[in-house]
Amino acid sequence: MGISNILALFGGVALFLFGMGLMGDNLKLVAGQRLELVLYRLSNTAFKGMLLGTVVTAVVQSSSAISAMVVGFVNSGMMQLSQAIGIILGANIGTSVTGWILCLSYVGSGSGALSLLSSETITALVALTGILIRMLSKYPERKRAGDILLGFAVLMYGMHAMSGAVAPLKENESFIRMVTMFENPLLGILIGAVVTAVLQSNSAAVGILQALSVTGAIPFSIAFPMIMGMGIGAAVPVLLSAIGAGRDGRRTALFYLFTGIFGTVVFSVILYGYNIFRPLSFMDTTVGPVSVALINSLFRVGSILILFPFLRQLENLSGRIIPEKPAAAKENALTAGIERLEERFIDHPAVAIEQSRVAINAMAQRSLENLTAAFALLDNYTRKDFQLVADMEEAVDKYEDALGTFLMKCSARELTGRQNEDVSKYLHTIGDLERISDHAMNLAETAREIYEKSVVFSPGGQKEIDTLRGAVTEIVTLTIHAFIDNDLAKAARVEPLEEVIDGLCDEMKLHHIIRLQDGSCTLGQGYVFNDLLTNFERVADHCSNIAVAMIELESDSFDTHEYLNSLREMKSGDFRRYVEEYGRKYAI
Repeated sequence: MGISNILALFGGVALFLFGMGLMGDNLKLVAGQRLELVLYRLSNTAFKGMLLGTVVTAVVQSSSAISAMVVGFVNSGMMQLSQAIGIILGANIGTSVTGWILCLSYVGSGSGALSLLSSETITALVALTGILIRMLSKYPERKRAGDILLGFAVLMYGMHAMSGAVAPLKENESFIRMVTMFENPLLGILIGAVVTAVLQSNSAAVGILQALSVTGAIPFSIAFPMIMGMGIGAAVPVLLSAIGAGRDGRRTALFYLFTGIFGTVVFSVILYGYNIFRPLSFMDTTVGPVSVALINSLFRVGSILILFPFLRQLENLSGRIIPEKPAAAKENALTAGIERLEERFIDHPAVAIEQSRVAINAMAQRSLENLTAAFALLDNYTRKDFQLVADMEEAVDKYEDALGTFLMKCSARELTGRQNEDVSKYLHTIGDLERISDHAMNLAETAREIYEKSVVFSPGGQKEIDTLRGAVTEIVTLTIHAFIDNDLAKAARVEPLEEVIDGLCDEMKLHHIIRLQDGSCTLGQGYVFNDLLTNFERVADHCSNIAVAMIELESDSFDTHEYLNSLREMKSGDFRRYVEEYGRKYAI
């Protein structure tokens, strides 16, 4: 085998890996995002999870990517380990589909019309179709379809290059002697595991074995141990993805390794044990690309069938290997939603944005709870309740930091139009939610000042504060519920109520000046009174910002000032009706 053959072999491997990556990445963009959401929503039983894992892996063309994503699901608390096990089992089956696809590259050519069915012709037609779609399409979705076809064509050309490079080896005595070294099953398993771990792809390792099999020098006794080793080596990228994960995340990754190890042990004991007493004739049978694909599929399905009745025992074993840490501090329940923002999800935008939605909804709920707690302090101040407001304010700050970082990383990925809208809405909203919580803290500090200085408002002033507090409570509750439910009808009510609150604040300031002049209020009371009004008004402003972001982004634009100006200039229809309704409700 000359230097040109060696370069051709490595060039074929490079084309193969590039084609597989191009095809797999675009398959994930076209279909994978929807399938990923289905994956964690519908995997409530091990059997259903196994079926879903098989289908999703067959579509996405990467068991490692699916399993690493499942590690993130478990680590974030979205999924239980028992659910993840089924998906991992299915991923092991689904990854064998690639081997059958690669068999197309060995379809022989014939004469006449049969030549159109040759792998060379099919590959050329796929490549031509892919590049035409890629060049002529204006829409990203169609360009991705072209990229899928181009990836498939490059993959097939890579397989042809590898097969052509190793073809001379069928008569090379040195190669044949080297191959016979792998007849030792343990060495074959080790080589398969190492090659797969280096390539970070079980499908690529199987493809290389298929290319080598065209030499006619690979018997079953060599191919089968290598295929078993590939199942073990495929766990390496999943194990690496679990570094830094929690206990259950690491246990999930460990289970992927179990499927390879225990399947290998069981099949080795049965097959080689039987072969000792009654030699099996097919052990020396030469295998080809189709045989390699078949052996790979049968091994994986057989391993899953053997392991399926013992899932509970394997789950317990993973618990013993990775035990619970002794009495670590319990996660603060106020920030429990942040753990859903798993870095592993960044490469899966649909899942990442769904988890952002859950986390920001939790943040919104915390902001509402914090404002409600701050209002309660105005009536009955206690140090314990004041500390609760401070704790919730700190939790909301953590939400903003975590969500802001996570969403910015998501925005750097290629997103669909709807996903871009969701990310924009969330980024615009987290700041306003955090500011609402800030004003809750300001109100709590004002409540402490009222308590410590024994401030008592005049009956008229207290009545006005209670009325305004009721209006602010309604606008915050309305805004948070509109945001969580994505209810645009509720969001449309926010700006009219905000205008009523602005009017109330202006009117109350004038009334307060009158009370100062007639002596019914003091200057000291006035400072506290103005602090309350300022915070009430600012809270309403931030509610308006959230509602505007919802309405404007839904209409594919975002111009807050233009929207508010046009809305207020119209002064008719639903806006005017809502203003009159709230004006009557909160009249002073």
